[in-house]
Amino acid sequence: MAVKPEWLRVKAPQWQRVGKVKEILRDLSLNTVCEEASCPNIGECFNAGTATFLIMGPACTRACPYCDIDFDKKPKSLDPTEPYRLAEAARRMQLNHLVITSVNRDDLPDGGASQFVNCINSVRGVSPNTTIEILIPDLCGNWQALESLLQSVPEVLNHNTETVPRLYRRVRPQGDYQRTMELLRRSRQISPTTYTKSGIMVGLGETDEEVRQVMQDLRTVGCDILTIGQYLQPSQKHLPVCDFINPEQFATWQVYGEQLGFLQVVSSPLTRSSYHAEQVRELRTLFPR
Repeated sequence: MAVKPEWLRVKAPQWQRVGKVKEILRDLSLNTVCEEASCPNIGECFNAGTATFLIMGPACTRACPYCDIDFDKKPKSLDPTEPYRLAEAARRMQLNHLVITSVNRDDLPDGGASQFVNCINSVRGVSPNTTIEILIPDLCGNWQALESLLQSVPEVLNHNTETVPRLYRRVRPQGDYQRTMELLRRSRQISPTTYTKSGIMVGLGETDEEVRQVMQDLRTVGCDILTIGQYLQPSQKHLPVCDFINPEQFATWQVYGEQLGFLQVVSSPLTRSSYHAEQVRELRTLFPR
């Protein structure tokens, strides 16, 4: 594995605070993408008392070669207590903003949309002032499931584009670029008050021109928020890093995204989909709907 440049080195987390959050997660038998996907920002986020909850896991029905979440052709049945346990975690952690994501559940007719709805409703039942972001899979293009999910009106709907179209077959073989764009377009149409969001990884061999084209495509379908971060190889069995993109290039993309009209662009080497997601509360004040 390639040696990381200096700008990708992170400080060791303060384990006292991290441990407190982990205790809550273990007590309630919950998973976080922070842990499952080996996120480099786990220390910062846990120290702030925030986490991105991973539901319907821990195993995934897709085996994307960049992802550190385990693959399982026959995942477990959905747990009806999961929404209540997640809501209890939100209450104990006194979260102002909550991110709910999931593994892919291609084995379910609705892709897991109903479990997202149950989780949203449970959280709002105990913490009505908590804003909620959902980071969803593509639901295999089940637009009826998407519509039912958006009836719960989450403050933010996030669906990651992940990479440029040319690299989809290698990076995201079970995904479809046009389906991703259609999901974001429909989300904006179905729930105009919900902010739409997407993210891409760089360092997989894409060009600057290709990144800019993805950004343009996202704005064409009305995407409001964009995250851009460096891909990091989780292990030797995963896709290798082609390039370590310098911070100056990330700053250039941020400026370009703002010029295109994104309401927020978070672009830096360590940015991940849910990094600083709580800033959407400020966004709602600046750009109310």
